[in-house]
Amino acid sequence: MAKFSEDLDMTFSALSDPTRRAIIGRLCDGPASVGELAAPFDIALPTLLKRVRVLEKSGLVSSEKVGRVRTCTIEPRALRASDAWLRQHISLWEKRLNRMEDHIKRRKEER
Repeated sequence: MAKFSEDLDMTFSALSDPTRRAIIGRLCDGPASVGELAAPFDIALPTLLKRVRVLEKSGLVSSEKVGRVRTCTIEPRALRASDAWLRQHISLWEKRLNRMEDHIKRRKEER
């Protein structure tokens, strides 16, 4: 459980940055070089590479360097784990909200 929690923390931390989320969004369309990932942003290549490394450390992205080109690929396992955690909590809160709605309806009917 501790390992799962640590992985989840790293995933959500990595996704907390809008640039990293945009990188993930772009990689959903397929692999891309760091240069291609940097194109839409007004940041230096080393700065973008730091963001890629955070994504790699979290397990969301992997990269491979061939010659001078580093190509990044999305790793869906970490996204699936966070999706499972979110779905579990969404389900719990939907049940709670449904019970509250039922309670409010009963109270209105009693009046």
